Amino acid sequence: MTVAALTILGPLAALVAILLFRRAPAALALLGAGVEVVSAAVTLVRVAGGANFSAALPGLPGFPLRIVVEPLTAVLAVLVAVVSVLVMVYAVGYMEGARGRVRFFAKMSFFAAMMQTLVVAGDWVLLLAAWELIGLASYLLIGFSHEKGRTGSAATRAFLYTRTADLGLYVAVFVLISRSGTSEISGTFGVGGPAAFAAGILLLLAAAGKSAQVPLQGWLQDAMVAPTPVTAFLHSATLVAAGAILLIRTFPLLSPGVLLVVGLLGGVTAVATGVTAVAERDLKRLLAASTSSQYGFMLLALGAGFPAAALFHLAAHAAMKSALFAGSGIFQRARGSTSFSDLGGSGRERPLVFTAFTVAGLALAAVPPLAGYFSKDAIVAAAYESGYGFVLLPLALAGALLTGAYVARALRLLWRGEKRAEPVAGMRWMWAGLASLTVLAVFVGFLKGALSGLIGEEIPDELVTTVVGTAAAFLGLFLGWTFTADRLLGPLRAAAENGFRLAGGVDALVAKPALALAEAVRVADERGIDGVIFALVRGARDLGERVRALQSGLVHRELALAAGGMALLLVFLAVEAMRGL
Repeated sequence: MTVAALTILGPLAALVAILLFRRAPAALALLGAGVEVVSAAVTLVRVAGGANFSAALPGLPGFPLRIVVEPLTAVLAVLVAVVSVLVMVYAVGYMEGARGRVRFFAKMSFFAAMMQTLVVAGDWVLLLAAWELIGLASYLLIGFSHEKGRTGSAATRAFLYTRTADLGLYVAVFVLISRSGTSEISGTFGVGGPAAFAAGILLLLAAAGKSAQVPLQGWLQDAMVAPTPVTAFLHSATLVAAGAILLIRTFPLLSPGVLLVVGLLGGVTAVATGVTAVAERDLKRLLAASTSSQYGFMLLALGAGFPAAALFHLAAHAAMKSALFAGSGIFQRARGSTSFSDLGGSGRERPLVFTAFTVAGLALAAVPPLAGYFSKDAIVAAAYESGYGFVLLPLALAGALLTGAYVARALRLLWRGEKRAEPVAGMRWMWAGLASLTVLAVFVGFLKGALSGLIGEEIPDELVTTVVGTAAAFLGLFLGWTFTADRLLGPLRAAAENGFRLAGGVDALVAKPALALAEAVRVADERGIDGVIFALVRGARDLGERVRALQSGLVHRELALAAGGMALLLVFLAVEAMRGL
């Protein structure tokens, strides 16, 4: 259990060391991530050999904190650790010469430690604590470049969106603990009936907020103002992954009715945000919309009844998307922008980076034999085999087609245009991270059998869905390379660029009212409470000034004042004596 605990303690120790010494933050963060990945790998080997670990720690009265390491949590711990260390490698180059490196690497280490805590949490109290601290870490990292105008509002919107959805998790935990009498996560799986249905829907709400599912998807694209290592980490193995991980871990609790809702929400998100990605004019915002779409695929697989397929795509997507973001960061540094209007030709001037980006993109589009081909095929097969295949299968195929379309469109826009010779600082480290992540995007798919055997769950495979799904992917690639977004979407493009936010979406319902209330409270505080306090202070100071004026230090003035006071006192006593008569 000690080795397993190092997956949390490694990056946590790096955080403390960075804040304490404030020197060599990148090296300390890399060391912490290295300890994390080695301990996670050793733990996975032990678990594969049949060992399971658990520990109870002091917590609330009657509700101890629990850490559980079993096949599922061990796989997730390795996934988080591997992506963490490679993104850290990339970040060393990306942050070369940048200000705030101590703050940046401390926050990244904190992010990794809290995500590992979420992965191995065996009780709801510890999971809730990790869930909240992940939200805090993401807020701090999205708002890292707080001097930029849009950064603060993007971090606030992400916080408001996810915090609103987090209420679902709190209520679900209350329902589950009150009905089961235990805070142990596995111990609450026996809850049934209406309580289980309500808890399942509430867990879905929380997951939808973190994983940016419809209608809570808008915050994720706005969060692209964060540094690229943050977005690569956030989209692949931490914040956004937390929602899918929550549902994968609680799958035994989800009733058939809840699973249907999960599958439908995931399928709708895969299509709607896939269309949004096709319409995007900015590379990082396209990748953000793609993230919502891909997590929609995972929810679709869960709804179809195959959590292993969702886990498989989670692992493949982590490698593919982190590689894509790493490539986009290099293009951004070269051109100073992520807008496609500024990135034209950047692929031709950096052929190695473009090659890695292309490989990761084709993997995401499910081109064989890359990782996404195997994981996307498993999801399409899961939809086909489910009892609701007549609904889920068309959504899965439409999502696969759209994935190919926006990948090909991005590649076309990056390739076409004039080349420029723009130097990029820290290129060695960034290339090392990108190349390693791209290798994972190629080979993760071949771990399908090992993953299925380790967690003891079936990952579906159907020949007919393989053929149809691959055809949809290639058709999408053809359409995205051949036609512009205007021709592909027509009048739908404007709504797609807006993220299909009808009547202002959640912004109008949650974010704007919350910000307006906060502004009203601030004004009331400044002009009301603060005004009263400042008025009292000014009155006391004015009174003091006037009283001080009486203390002149001149003897004749002091004697005159004393005589005047005595005269008034004598008059008062005389009046009182006359009243007594």
